[in-house]
Amino acid sequence: MDAATQSETARLRLATFLAGLEGGTVGVLWMLAWLGVSSVWQQRSFWAPENLMATAFDRNSNLAPIFTWATCAGLALYVLIYSALGAAFSSFLRDRVPSRRVMLMAVIFAIVWYYVSFRGVFRLVLPLVALLHVEHATLIGHLLYGTMLGRYPAYVHRLMNTAPPVAEAPGVAVEQTPEEQAPQS
Repeated sequence: MDAATQSETARLRLATFLAGLEGGTVGVLWMLAWLGVSSVWQQRSFWAPENLMATAFDRNSNLAPIFTWATCAGLALYVLIYSALGAAFSSFLRDRVPSRRVMLMAVIFAIVWYYVSFRGVFRLVLPLVALLHVEHATLIGHLLYGTMLGRYPAYVHRLMNTAPPVAEAPGVAVEQTPEEQAPQS
């Protein structure tokens, strides 16, 4: 393998990592927006999910219905965890899965992460979060997260300054440029 190929491979790996980080961050922000709106619909504070996650730092804190410094800590923890998950997901998948299946894999990953974290890990580490989170709203939030994370290949192409591949749908003809249409002799 020559130096140019190694350099391009390293550049692609870095772009994939950063794209996953970006996809995870965008996904968690959409998820938190949904959780806030659904909390308001349930006549709770918009910041209830973040305040609940803030109990990771102070288990004796009261769940204030307002934005406090603890809310910032809970928000930061959400962003840190889900951005890191996005970077790990994209680094693991990299080129192993066809681009048309990445979205499906990301949504499945998000659902599995919901069940592993809120039904398993958080019961031991953050029991208050596991007990008081709103299950259906949080699951829908994870679906949003997975959908946004599944867009990371577009971010890779943007970072690499390349055009994303055009997916050809079955039964749909792809338009050809005039050069491709001209008969070859």
